[in-house]
Amino acid sequence: MEKTINRTNTRLKLFSGTANPTLSQEIAWYMGLELGNINIKRFADGEIYVQLRESVRGCDVYLVQPTSPPANENLMELLIMIDACRRASAKTITAVIPYFGYARADRKTQGRESIAAKLVANLITEAGANRVLACDLHSGQSMGYFDIPVDHVYAQPVILDYLASKRINSQDLVVVSPDVGGVARARAFAKKLSDAPLAIVDKRRHGHNVAEVMNLIGDVKGKVAVMMDDMIDTAGTIAKGAALLHEEGAREVYACCTHAVFSPPAIERLSSGLFQEVIITNTIPIAEKNYFPQLTVLSVANLLGETIWRVHDDCSVSSIFQ
Repeated sequence: MEKTINRTNTRLKLFSGTANPTLSQEIAWYMGLELGNINIKRFADGEIYVQLRESVRGCDVYLVQPTSPPANENLMELLIMIDACRRASAKTITAVIPYFGYARADRKTQGRESIAAKLVANLITEAGANRVLACDLHSGQSMGYFDIPVDHVYAQPVILDYLASKRINSQDLVVVSPDVGGVARARAFAKKLSDAPLAIVDKRRHGHNVAEVMNLIGDVKGKVAVMMDDMIDTAGTIAKGAALLHEEGAREVYACCTHAVFSPPAIERLSSGLFQEVIITNTIPIAEKNYFPQLTVLSVANLLGETIWRVHDDCSVSSIFQ
């Protein structure tokens, strides 16, 4: 399939927002392209100004901008970048969103709540995007909130390759879902990890970012437990789950997640000795102050770069994950 892909296409333009320029540069290196010349600045009152410094008329434009913290700033910047490309007569505009903020607000769990994920999807569509490329959405139904095509990629292959290099005996492995909502994700991960057994941490949540672990479904005694989640925010869920796993006799606990939001006090919880290793990806940039000895950061640049080429050349994306 790779032989059919034209990797010198000058009609493809890749631009980076200010949210994660390092990841954007890595994607450009993989693709063999230069990042497009764009001027993004803030006025004194905080307003965002965007100007493309090169022509995109008739080009397929890809804008790399996760809506990571500060979420509202980065989301607004993405919308203005899309608008600038539309007004500059780009042929197509693809929003490459490694981390889609507001994805947790994807349904009404109580009365009089907003569904912010749908609102943000509408904003991106109305701004002028023709397609969205997102990585590990919080829930699959978020794709349905967009009225434009969505390519949903998973960081699983990157994490699986790294875990394979650890040479952990497959007989000792157990994949753990930190909550009932993540069972489908953990089951798919376990299937690709030598069809490892599955355990589930049952918790009761009393408020946002507050979790209480109740019990464990499954056997982890003497096992190496791999906890799989899509994001770590304050690390309350995953830390209490790890404590429970140790109580139940787990030998080692690994935490794996795609999006490291790391809101305080996440670093203190993750570096407290509960985890043998915390494996994350670089969809969200990690501040230097947030590094700790057990942290391993894997790059999804090659995965996103390959996906962009396949989207651009009308090749299959799902075949990457088979």
